[in-house]
Amino acid sequence: MKAQLTAKSAGLVHCHGCKKLLVYSSGDPVEPHDGQWVCPRCGAAVRQRKANSLTRTWALLFTALICLIPANLYPIMTVIYEGHGAPSTIFGGVIELAKMNMIPIALIVFIASIAVPFLKLGSLTVLALSVQFKWVKHPRQRTFLYRMVEQIGRWSMLDIFVISILVALVKLGAIFEIKAGLAAPCFVSAVVLTIFAAMSFDPRLIWDNMEKHIKN
Repeated sequence: MKAQLTAKSAGLVHCHGCKKLLVYSSGDPVEPHDGQWVCPRCGAAVRQRKANSLTRTWALLFTALICLIPANLYPIMTVIYEGHGAPSTIFGGVIELAKMNMIPIALIVFIASIAVPFLKLGSLTVLALSVQFKWVKHPRQRTFLYRMVEQIGRWSMLDIFVISILVALVKLGAIFEIKAGLAAPCFVSAVVLTIFAAMSFDPRLIWDNMEKHIKN
């Protein structure tokens, strides 16, 4: 198997603050008295790998999963139409919106509230497992998967914004009304935790496993 050149093996590291490329083995990143390497340009801490990346990622993923359970079991919104309505879960809300011919909003809520959170949680779990058990196959595909998770993360709160807008705008008294439910804060917590999990995960660990496998 052909060896893959990594920045770590080449003695290079980039600053997460200003993106300056530094030579880690030389005096480019200056080392103060407390032993912490810092960037000479912006003063940010410089590390070749994120500290305790895998441990923090697992902790955030488990907590996000715990939050997703009540987020899907408890009502997330109440749709009242012509004086009739009852609290509904995320999936129930999608069905109610579809019945009222609000298909685009129903699709947004389904994709952002059901598909994206579970796909993101599953993808991060696969990435964490690949590092935990030192998988060496398909590192490029796993790196691409991580980039996709990062890109999706910015749209994770889309359905909460939709529900907030509906609650604020759709207030027609006894004709039509939407109220946020108890599952909303649980869902927001799960989304925020998965965002932090993606930020905590260091994709460079994928290539570290490749390098160790080649050396062995």
